[in-house]
Amino acid sequence: MVRIALPACLVAPMLSACVPATTESAERFVATGELIALSGGDAGAANACFTCHGANGQGDGAFTPRLAGLDAGYLERQLAAYANGQRVHPPMNYIAERLKGAQRRRVSAYYAAMPPAPTRPAEQGRADIAALYHNGAPDRGLVACAACHGPEGEGAGPANPPLAGQPRGYLAAQLD
Repeated sequence: MVRIALPACLVAPMLSACVPATTESAERFVATGELIALSGGDAGAANACFTCHGANGQGDGAFTPRLAGLDAGYLERQLAAYANGQRVHPPMNYIAERLKGAQRRRVSAYYAAMPPAPTRPAEQGRADIAALYHNGAPDRGLVACAACHGPEGEGAGPANPPLAGQPRGYLAAQLD
């Protein structure tokens, strides 16, 4: 491997562009949870939240969920569940175990403050699926999804997150 030594007069301006200009802005960067989302905290840069959930918290459109605009308490509880093994997803377990409670709280608040992506009108699909979502299946003991997640999937309070705007693949994997 070839190493190139750069003079300090070239490196210093590049580094200063990455560091907030004032202590006040540096504290804001840490306090908001943005630093954890962008750096991965103690889980390391390869595990930074944005690498899977996107710079705007919108997920990947396939199997990684949207975090933007979800309730902060809900997000924090999910991180705690990953940290203590109640939810199992090895990469998320690894990351959440390395975050302290205050870090989970800050990064959850950071994503909660982001605007969610605009949702599209629900696709007109199979009538049996729509009926299951809106009515449940009492004969099988299934409550309607809409009872907790709202008639349009908009969510119903902090314990019942919105399903609208989440990737289809992610939702299917959660149901499986």
